[in-house]
Amino acid sequence: MTDEPRRRTPLHQPLSALILAGIAGAAWAAWLGWDQHRDIGADGTETGPYEAWQVLGLVVTLLIPVVWAASRDYVPGAVIGTTAGLTIAAYIDWSDDASGLFGIGVLLLMLGSLAATTVVSTVVRAAASGRGGSPSNHVTA
Repeated sequence: MTDEPRRRTPLHQPLSALILAGIAGAAWAAWLGWDQHRDIGADGTETGPYEAWQVLGLVVTLLIPVVWAASRDYVPGAVIGTTAGLTIAAYIDWSDDASGLFGIGVLLLMLGSLAATTVVSTVVRAAASGRGGSPSNHVTA
């Protein structure tokens, strides 16, 4: 018995991007969306509103679907979807900033997430290709 490789329609890449954008937005809300206050130290310095563990949690949470998508040859969806989801979430979260500098932060977040997801997806895809591709791309006997 042989397994037929799954046929992909032109809809699969955009659908994967939409799903990953939704995951990224939900992860932002879960890890960062609830923490909106800055901490003021005894010396008057401000930090926050996010703690390092929150950002690390977001990164690890998003690493899982990005690796999954890239290993199945949904690299554009992994990169564009995750970047779009994070960018939109950051824009919504930070747009109430009276200084107007939130736009620079959103732009930097977009560029950073674009670079990071591109690197991760490229490495994962290369590793998957090195071991014969993803399970859905070959026929087994």
